[in-house]
Amino acid sequence: MAILNFSDVLQKVGLYPKDVKLIRHALSDECFRQCYQKGMVREYTQHQRDGFSKGYSYWVVFIGEGGSYARLHSCYRVHGSVPDSPDVRPAGLPDCDQYLGELAFFDLEPVDLLEEYQGKLVIDWGKAARMWHQKATTEKPIVAIESKNQKPFPGFENLILSFDQLKEVVENGTDYLLWQTAMKSVNAIYLIVDTKTGDRYVGSTYGYDGLLGRWSVYVATGGHGNNKGMISHLQAGKHSCKDLQYSVLQVLSKSLPDDQIIAAETLWKKKLLTYEPFGMNQN
Repeated sequence: MAILNFSDVLQKVGLYPKDVKLIRHALSDECFRQCYQKGMVREYTQHQRDGFSKGYSYWVVFIGEGGSYARLHSCYRVHGSVPDSPDVRPAGLPDCDQYLGELAFFDLEPVDLLEEYQGKLVIDWGKAARMWHQKATTEKPIVAIESKNQKPFPGFENLILSFDQLKEVVENGTDYLLWQTAMKSVNAIYLIVDTKTGDRYVGSTYGYDGLLGRWSVYVATGGHGNNKGMISHLQAGKHSCKDLQYSVLQVLSKSLPDDQIIAAETLWKKKLLTYEPFGMNQN
C-alpha cells in the first residue's frame, strides 16, 4: 500500500479515519509546554470539554513544529469520560491545568498501532493551524517519515526493478517515501520484461496516482496488473512474477491529455514489437 497521506497510515494499521480525531498541541502554549516537559502529554490531553470525543473511538496526538508541520506523538483508544472534579486530577499535573468541574476527564488507553511512526512521521497540518483538533478524514499530507534507512530516489532513467523490489517500494512507505513521492508525481510509459523468456509488455499510466498507482496494482495482483496478455503469459508453463522486471521508457507530465499518452504508448509498442506473438500486448 502506498503511503502518501496520514489517512493511508491509519488504514494500513487497521483504523478507519472516520473513527479518529486528530489533535495538534503547540509548544508555544505555556501550559502544554510544562506538561510536555514533565512527560504528561496524555494527562494534558485527557482534559477536554464534554462531548469532545463524540463519534470518535481514537485520538491521535501530534506536536506542532515549524510552520504548519506537526510530528506524530501518540495514539489513544477512548473509553469514555467523567466530570473533571478535583479528585480525578492526575498527580503531578502542573498547576496551570485546573480541574473545576466544568469540563470532562477522558479515559485514554495508549495503543501501539502507530508505534513504528511515533516521533518519526511529520504531516502538514494545513492552513487552519488554529483548528487544533480535526477529523482524520481531512487529508494531511505526509512530508517526512524519518528513517536511518531512507533510500534516495535514483531517478526515473535508473528505475529498473524486479517484482520483489517493486513490492518493497510500494509497501515500505518509510524507507521509500522519496521514491513514492516521485513516482506519484508523474505519468509514464513503462516496460515489463520476463527476464527468463524475453517477452515484453508496454503500458502507460494516466490516473490520479500516476506511476505509483499503476505499479501498485501490479504488486496487488501478483505481477500481471489485470492485463489479459500478462495473465495468459503467467498462467502458461512455469512463468513466474518473480522473473518480471519493471522499468520506465518515458516520463510524462500528469497534465498531458489521455489521448496523447495513449499515442505515445502505441508508438513504443511498435518500436519494441511488444504485440503478440512477439510480446504480451494484445492491443
